[in-house]
Amino acid sequence: MITFLISLVALVLGYMIYGRVVERVFGPDDRETAAIRKADGVDYIVLPGWRIFMIQFLNIAGTGPIFGAIMGMWFGPSAYLWIVFGCIFGGAVHDYISGMLSLRNDGQGLAELTGRYLGSAARKALILFTMLMMVLVGAFFVYCPAIILSGIWGERMMWVFIIFAYYIATTMMPIDKVIGRVYPLFALSMLFMVVALGIVLVLKHPVLPEVWDGLGNWGAERLGLKQPLFPALFVTIACGAVSGFHATQSPMMARCMKAERQGRAVFYGAMITEGLVALVWATISSYFFFYGGWREVCPAEVVAKFEGQSALSLIQFFDAPTVVNIVCASWLGTFGSILALLGIVAAPITTGGSSFRAARLILSETFGWKQTSVRSRLLLSLPVFAVGIALLAWQIGNPSGFGTVWQYVAWGTQVMAAITLWMCSVYLRQEGKCFWMTLLPAMFMTMVVTDFFFTSPTILGLDYWLSLVLAAVVTALATIRFALSKSFNADK
Repeated sequence: MITFLISLVALVLGYMIYGRVVERVFGPDDRETAAIRKADGVDYIVLPGWRIFMIQFLNIAGTGPIFGAIMGMWFGPSAYLWIVFGCIFGGAVHDYISGMLSLRNDGQGLAELTGRYLGSAARKALILFTMLMMVLVGAFFVYCPAIILSGIWGERMMWVFIIFAYYIATTMMPIDKVIGRVYPLFALSMLFMVVALGIVLVLKHPVLPEVWDGLGNWGAERLGLKQPLFPALFVTIACGAVSGFHATQSPMMARCMKAERQGRAVFYGAMITEGLVALVWATISSYFFFYGGWREVCPAEVVAKFEGQSALSLIQFFDAPTVVNIVCASWLGTFGSILALLGIVAAPITTGGSSFRAARLILSETFGWKQTSVRSRLLLSLPVFAVGIALLAWQIGNPSGFGTVWQYVAWGTQVMAAITLWMCSVYLRQEGKCFWMTLLPAMFMTMVVTDFFFTSPTILGLDYWLSLVLAAVVTALATIRFALSKSFNADK
């Protein structure tokens, strides 16, 4: 519990101290924002600051900082360090600089910003990559919530149609009509759940593994996992530490902010808040698996079933959604079960809806189409919906196959994080500002994603030590390129 409390304080101090340092380096000013200058009643609308924060938090969070943190803690107490240092010095900096660049450039998306600072080739590649990611996320977050909801009431396909209809509404409607009204309520429920669980943790004060008990791969030593801690931990915990998915969502809120000085609370603050969510659920996971907490919260017949079995069978049965359901119901009662349902169902649905909307905005920037008319929004949304329906149909027919695809999506978010951090580093260097605050995380994330690419059995599956050497070479080459070139953009 000591590590948990220290980490909690560290995240808060990170926002108060390092967040101000990053803000001072970027230098927000009093210029008029696009929400005022380009107000169109659809995507460019001034919203209250607290509402923007809530929407940004839910957009970037979803179930990521819950499920990812639960599975990430299987690797042991080293997950604490990744959540704290990754969030303060990586993820929050990534979100703030990229979000502020979008805000300062009329709400431009990640692909357009990448083209501005890394060149037209990078822009074209990222348009395709981010579009694929957005539609994959949207499709994935239709069927999974439908399965859960059908177990409570109704038919599975009925819920598929309802959820997809909701996606159409969030993609097509002005941002203040659906997203601006619904998302803050879901975000508030998630925050209440995390605060309540954090209080229960402190009151129970269980004896938990601390960072000084060892930073090795506890998953391999105690749970029978075969994945190496590096790079698997840093891909498993993305939301809650560093995630490139956030850079695809921030432009939506950049188009709704009335002042640049809101940026630290909206971008850096939402990421720190997500880190707090990940911290609480990582600690609960530690309690559940390493302290034996599963025995305290599960019915007697379940305990008897797994008593004496291997630890690997334990984590295979108690997957992340199951842990959320059991812990919330046990610690928070009926109300906790409702909150767990919101976390498992509402959060992915809202994330999926935002992903489809982000895909529409990417297409509108690519083709230069204004989005003030329903017709123009529909023309750009139809191909997005068509691809989403095709992927959804494939997922329904191949439920296990999509799980494999999702591993690539998790890796893809970290690839986007590395690209975004390199882009931010180029911007800061061009402006004569401290680029080290994004360059070091960019180098680290490049090492993570390239090593995962080389060593993961679902991709190349090379020898572990060979993959480390190759990843180090790729990272070194990217760093040399940055050092020798004033700008990646050959068009400048």
